[in-house]
Amino acid sequence: MATGARMRNILQQFLTEALVVSLLGGAIGVAVGLPLRPSVAAFGTPVKYSIGPVLLAFGCAMATGLVFGYMPARKAARVDPIVALAT
Repeated sequence: MATGARMRNILQQFLTEALVVSLLGGAIGVAVGLPLRPSVAAFGTPVKYSIGPVLLAFGCAMATGLVFGYMPARKAARVDPIVALAT
């Protein structure tokens, strides 16, 4: 705000950051989870997977980032510029 950003711009920046972190976390989870199938199958547990649950898990990661990123983003967007620069 001190440099001319509007509340909407600050909110958008924080939400974008939260979604990028969630995207990376979801991608890492899928990238680690799928190759572990042979390791789990080695213990005698049959493992089958399809794209639906993988996309659902990835979507849940994105939704979690959006939900839990919104409140801090809203709080940051409402901070007085003088207070934000002082801390």
